[in-house]
Amino acid sequence: MLPYWESDTDYMTEEMEPAFNPGIDIRPVTNPMGFIYGEGVFGPQVENRRMDDIRRSLMNPYCEGPEIVYAIAMDVGKNEHRRLLNELHLLYGVVTYAAGKLGREPVRSQGHVHKNSPYSGWSTPEVYEIWSGEAIIYMQETAGDMPGRCYAVHAGAGDVVVVPPYWVHATVSANPAKPLTFGAWCDRDYGFVYDGVRRHNGIAWFPVFNGDDQIEWLANPAYLPSELIVKSPGKYEALGIRRGKSIYALFEEDPETFRYIPKPQSKKEAWINFIP
Repeated sequence: MLPYWESDTDYMTEEMEPAFNPGIDIRPVTNPMGFIYGEGVFGPQVENRRMDDIRRSLMNPYCEGPEIVYAIAMDVGKNEHRRLLNELHLLYGVVTYAAGKLGREPVRSQGHVHKNSPYSGWSTPEVYEIWSGEAIIYMQETAGDMPGRCYAVHAGAGDVVVVPPYWVHATVSANPAKPLTFGAWCDRDYGFVYDGVRRHNGIAWFPVFNGDDQIEWLANPAYLPSELIVKSPGKYEALGIRRGKSIYALFEEDPETFRYIPKPQSKKEAWINFIP
């Protein structure tokens, strides 16, 4: 069987995204939403997040949307790397978002901070890579009343976005006509803290679709006033990212590349005044 980026079969949408090889043979599928693992690839049964799981974080908790909002497969990889991933405390995950809308809002995650990992004692960073669709990685510095700097980073197939330690973040699907699929490197002891975001009824800026299905941003009045910066992804050269090289291929080439994910203090200079 050919990898999905070389196949004539439409696995996700009627019109496939421009060819992008994520460096691992995992094929996103719909009906039901999930993933097919290719030869030599391991992965779990997917977990689904439903509308009722995320209503508390939406601008309109009573809106309508797809019953299954997104499907997650955490801890995937090539069989030959299983032991190494455990030794390095790295975990790779893949996620697919449904097409459609959540009322006026795009399909998105709830917004959270990564818990402090027992392995490092830090809230850990995350490295996203968009496989297909259009994404916005939203970030704010804190979950307190003053959210600090807020960014909306637009990314397409092949783009990489880095979320620094301790920041609130949410992943947004920017095109309601197409599913969104992305992969990410995480700490193996990953966990999510929702308390601060939920106390404010969501993130500091709500993405909404206008009449032309373009994303606009509305300030959440539960926070003190802040400014939102809309931008493209950074280059992240100091964090080992190379344009045109998938993040799994970078790991395969040099397994130490993403050591800073489970051990973020090893790159602590990079997190000072970080601009995503």
